[in-house]
Amino acid sequence: MTSVLWLRRDLRRADHPALLAARDAAASGGVAVLFVVDPGLWARGGPVRRAWLAASVQAARQEYGGALAVRLGDPLEVLPRVVREVGAASVHVSRETSAYGARRDAQVAAAVQEAGADWVETGSPYAVGPGLVRSGSGDPYQVFTPFARAWREHGWPAPAPRPDDLDLVDLSSDQEAERLLTDAVTQDGLPPLPPAGERAALKRWRAFRKDGLHDYHKGRDRPDLDGTSQLSTYLKVGAVHPRTLLADLDDETAPGVRSFVTELAWREFYADVLARRPDSAWHDLRPQLAGLRYDQPLDAIEAWQQGRTGYPIVDAGMRQLLSTGWMHNRLRMITASFFTKDLHVWWPLGARWFLDRLLDGDVASNNHGWQWVAGTGTDAAPYFRVFNPVLQGERFDPDGDYVRRWVPELAHLPGAAVHQPWRHEQGYAHDYPRRIVDHAQERREALERYAAARAAGA
Repeated sequence: MTSVLWLRRDLRRADHPALLAARDAAASGGVAVLFVVDPGLWARGGPVRRAWLAASVQAARQEYGGALAVRLGDPLEVLPRVVREVGAASVHVSRETSAYGARRDAQVAAAVQEAGADWVETGSPYAVGPGLVRSGSGDPYQVFTPFARAWREHGWPAPAPRPDDLDLVDLSSDQEAERLLTDAVTQDGLPPLPPAGERAALKRWRAFRKDGLHDYHKGRDRPDLDGTSQLSTYLKVGAVHPRTLLADLDDETAPGVRSFVTELAWREFYADVLARRPDSAWHDLRPQLAGLRYDQPLDAIEAWQQGRTGYPIVDAGMRQLLSTGWMHNRLRMITASFFTKDLHVWWPLGARWFLDRLLDGDVASNNHGWQWVAGTGTDAAPYFRVFNPVLQGERFDPDGDYVRRWVPELAHLPGAAVHQPWRHEQGYAHDYPRRIVDHAQERREALERYAAARAAGA
């Protein structure tokens, strides 16, 4: 009998338990590999996210020797149709852990079963599936540090072997679905996309293991250095599985390795939080600041979006996002803090801007990262944390190289002088904007608003 493998956030061939299950279930009938372009979801994502997803699907097709079909439509209708078309006995997927994905899959599973096929979920996009890491009392963890400790102790299975003996069914694609993928990657105004696909992900991983992992704990906060793995874009679409990365780590006690594993644990923690609290995707996780007063300074928001706030480190980060579809994690925190605590704007508005423009835009990591900065998320005592953009720039871009790369108007200022152009006679000689707010004043305002909200909610 034939089986169907429905790809979503698992666009690869290696370390793919659902693929192995589909192969084993197929016996002599072969595996039909399918990606569904859901018009509703497709329209909701920003052009950068669509382009990266489209490029990743096209790259995954190469891994399956061209036998990856793309169909357009609601999965609730497409999957039963494909089941009947190929006479499938089973449909295989990686378990979806988001609330939306789980609800959709429950509906599709019922439709698939009505069409006469089994619905089989194997594996997930995470080393440890959300909901599996629990405290001794059986409760989920509320904060990161104990979660990370328990997550390490829980452990994860070895990577699944890559199947090279696949019998793939030649399933046709929809022309309209193919056109949407092509249009997504060729539209005007896109940032340059990195190489897509499983092979590109593994190549990047090998390069990082060789040249960056050892000193990761030292360089990961320095945006002026090439100190990060750049793997988040590949993890987003499942071109590589975190279990594959973890299996390649020889000595978890080494500082760089331990720091890298901790960052993977953050990704899994936020997925766990979202799975148990789906409302936290777009609403405050912690209710203590429900009465916080926000502003909607439209001109200031636009200046932030375009990287023209007058604070060089903030502007450099925002311009990197617009130019590349990616932003260094330290800059994500700095720019989010400026948005929420200098401009006093509610975090979901900034989170949405990021999500639509990041190649690695992931709801769990992105939105809970924003909540961590805003003081409404998982951190124990975050409300008084206000990032000083000048001090952050001087600490993490000490020679000013990162700022000069993205803010060429300030290229004439040497060294750390670039972080305070207002102190130099020629600081505004090349059309760099004046500061749109006074940070010290807005910091005081933010703390007063936070204190009032907490008092009102007590």
